[in-house]
Amino acid sequence: MTTTRATPSIAQVALIGLFVTALVTAQLTASKILAFELPFAVPITGAELLLPGAALAYALTFLASDCYAELYGRKAAQIVVNVAFAMNFVVLLLVWSTIIAPASETSPVAAGEFAAVLGPAANIVAGSLLAYLVSQNWDVIVFHRIREYTDGERLWLRNIGSTASSQAIDTVIFVSVAFAIAPRLFGVGVAIPLEAVLGLMIGQYLLKLAIAVVDTPFVYAIVAIVRSRDGDGVEEPASA
Repeated sequence: MTTTRATPSIAQVALIGLFVTALVTAQLTASKILAFELPFAVPITGAELLLPGAALAYALTFLASDCYAELYGRKAAQIVVNVAFAMNFVVLLLVWSTIIAPASETSPVAAGEFAAVLGPAANIVAGSLLAYLVSQNWDVIVFHRIREYTDGERLWLRNIGSTASSQAIDTVIFVSVAFAIAPRLFGVGVAIPLEAVLGLMIGQYLLKLAIAVVDTPFVYAIVAIVRSRDGDGVEEPASA
């Protein structure tokens, strides 16, 4: 007896694609520290907001994972999260294989410049991978705990609540490992002043928290559109 596997919908593939695209972008842009001038002062950071270059891209992974978790369930979302974690190593392997390959004399980018820009520093890799593994799984778990507690209602609460808590975990782990622990304890990467570490944490978390609030209408819209088009096989709330 043969069984027929359901064909993934366009929406399902698109959400996975968005998740992976944002994740890979975050991996490649994490080492650049951005600085934005604010019209007001924030405690510790002052009027300058510091955040890693990957902050926006990484925040989009939570929008995609929350939509995916709402539509296809906790188990499916955790599969995507953990498979994508393994794919991080594929990205690193492909980038490093290109770095160590000999460069042509006609290459518009010198080998050293290419390695300096795209070569992921060990401290950044360690911080981002550890932060990703913990925070993304936490996000899926909390999302569904809130979902069960509210009987499938209040999508806004589980979107903001799960993302706010998981982003806090992600921010603390990534910034502390990448810019404080790994450089100071293991001599990997460049250590930045502790005040700057705190500034990075605050700046990154404020941006991610703002995105979690702003993206809530988009989560509602995406979920509603997908359910209207692909109702069969899509997980519905426990109550209307």
